[in-house]
Amino acid sequence: MEEKDKKEFEEVISSYYGEEQVAALVTFKIDTKGSDQVAQKIASYPYIEDVFLVTGDTDIVAKARFPNYAALKKFIVDDVADIDGIKETKTFMVVTTFKEKGEFRLEQEEEKK
Repeated sequence: MEEKDKKEFEEVISSYYGEEQVAALVTFKIDTKGSDQVAQKIASYPYIEDVFLVTGDTDIVAKARFPNYAALKKFIVDDVADIDGIKETKTFMVVTTFKEKGEFRLEQEEEKK
């Protein structure tokens, strides 16, 4: 993606989310020799709610809730870059939550209407 395209993408995402809270799932491919230390470091950030060491195509999955898109971006661009042993990340921003912590969320929203 060209620099101009990246900037336009950032502007669209920032304008869409603005100052609203953003939930995200972040996956990490890491150097598995230090998996516990990397997982503990990720877990130490205040916006991170859950951290799981998993099997498969990724090594760690973290669930996070940020006050806004700018905080998510700072975490991915600045904070993650400071953690030794991380090879790759993928960030999945949550669009709609149907069930969380065992409770249905969508029904509660519809009941409020």
